[in-house]
Amino acid sequence: MNDPIRSRLIIFSLLVFSLLISIGCESAEESRVTYSIPEQPEMGTGYTEKPGWAIEEFAVAAANPLATDAGYQIIQAGGSAVDAAIAVQMVLTLVEPQSSGIGGGAFLLNWDGEQVYAYNGRESAPAAADENHFLDENGDPLPFRDAVRSGKSVGVPGTIAMLKQAHERHGVLPWSELFEPAITLAENGFKVSPRLSQLLAGDDAFRNDDIASQFYYDENSEAISVGYELKNPALAEILRRVANEGIDAFYQGDVAEHIVERIRSHERPGNMTVEDINNYPSQDFETRALCNDWKSYNICGFPPPSSGHIAIMQILGILEQVDSSETDFENGLMTADWMHNYLEAAKLAFADRNKYIGDWDFVDAPAGDWNSLMEPAYLSERASLIGDQSMGTAEPGNPGEIQAMLGVQPYQPESGTSHISIVDRDGNTVSMTTTIENGFGSRIMSDGGTGLPGGFILNNELTDFSLSPVDDDGNPMANRVEPNKRPRSSMSPSLAFEKDSGRILASVGSPGGAAIIHYTAKAIIGMYDWDLNAQDAINLPNFANYNGASVLEEGRFPSELIEALQDRGHEVTERTLTSGIQAIQVTEDGYFGGADPRREGIVKGQ
Repeated sequence: MNDPIRSRLIIFSLLVFSLLISIGCESAEESRVTYSIPEQPEMGTGYTEKPGWAIEEFAVAAANPLATDAGYQIIQAGGSAVDAAIAVQMVLTLVEPQSSGIGGGAFLLNWDGEQVYAYNGRESAPAAADENHFLDENGDPLPFRDAVRSGKSVGVPGTIAMLKQAHERHGVLPWSELFEPAITLAENGFKVSPRLSQLLAGDDAFRNDDIASQFYYDENSEAISVGYELKNPALAEILRRVANEGIDAFYQGDVAEHIVERIRSHERPGNMTVEDINNYPSQDFETRALCNDWKSYNICGFPPPSSGHIAIMQILGILEQVDSSETDFENGLMTADWMHNYLEAAKLAFADRNKYIGDWDFVDAPAGDWNSLMEPAYLSERASLIGDQSMGTAEPGNPGEIQAMLGVQPYQPESGTSHISIVDRDGNTVSMTTTIENGFGSRIMSDGGTGLPGGFILNNELTDFSLSPVDDDGNPMANRVEPNKRPRSSMSPSLAFEKDSGRILASVGSPGGAAIIHYTAKAIIGMYDWDLNAQDAINLPNFANYNGASVLEEGRFPSELIEALQDRGHEVTERTLTSGIQAIQVTEDGYFGGADPRREGIVKGQ
């Protein structure tokens, strides 16, 4: 064949090929998500009054306006509550990296109008980890700060794998389209919020990470400023791969290898392997929600490894058993009598939490059933221990016939996390709490092997295990490190229902470490004991007790109340208690959403 004929045939073939591609593109279903970057106000940090939001058709509540807007646009495009939660989480990875992300884990509850589904995306310990994981060469537990800021603290990330399974059951839009908001923002840039800038500036360890130091800090180690237009090319590339190729793009290949490289090359290395990451998605993430009655309500939450739901229901149940006056709540504030009873109930709940709660695949429930800790008869027995004076420190109870030979885990700090509440147009309702644990997690970043600037932060979830495997008497801790085990959590995503009708009433939860339990309990009590709307319940001053001294939110309680508690023997301290509660209530006209004034979140809907 001569060259002119060959050339004409090549040109003709290309024209036909182009025409076929064009026809194929026109016939294929077009993407329903046409994401547009919203205006990005530079929101203040500290305590910023929020109005509460009355909405008719659907609502999205998240910890950052850009994340909330991403979920809003997904539902506008026809997506479900789970679809919106996925989009919100991917944007939070970018704009609120200190709290959650694809390098961490999450618990998700979804109500589909008939059933509550629970999905456990908690991180897990490597297969090579054992109960001596956090012991030094002398057999002593590492200092908590050193354990956190190390490769030892990183658990196998679970968020993406869990969300994929939830999407397969409850998703409407294609998986790939849910990543468009985060990819667009990562490529085009977003304005750094006051909270992110402030936390970067205040963290001495994170700026020592070689990826973070070049991404979040300048040549003088100064944190990027408020309003700086930050792009994250590495995260955009990773999310694009996960969107187009599925979760294998995260759990196999370059990303998994780079995570392990970062962990094992740390000056205090961990023992995670690529196989640990490869194997994580093979499990079933669906678990059984715990749903328990309280007064005329039914509250659903997460089972172990979360301690949150059990502790909340113990506190609520004990308070219900305690004789209380008609003046629990006066002039917009809880009374000293009520506070005394609450703080004592919290001590009893945390005493049980610190003894019994661990990953239920590894730890036997007392009396063979986790509900035994929430039985009215047991809670009545516990409530009888509350008197007019502080009990100081509570001892664990025994809901079974045989005393469990377990140690009582001492207090360890917990912090970080983010919460998402969503209701879609069909009434499907999500409550999802998500975390990388400490602020900026392990202080280790991964660029997923892309070699591009940015990336995501690896969790420090393994420091939620007891650093010591046994107590002073040699009794094992329920929450000790074991291979492939999930650490105990305080995350408390909650759904509230009317007990008699089964009608859903609210989605609520909060970040805040162990104080999550108190923040979520406060919001539930405010909404359904004191008839407050979601915003007013969230606005109530915070308080906490972890079975010791009581902590009250600084500047929010009158001196008379504090003195009344001290007169009853309470040790009281005041400090900043930065909750991040998000809540959406069902109302006669639709929904009412609340966002915590202590953080940057908002509610958006139609």
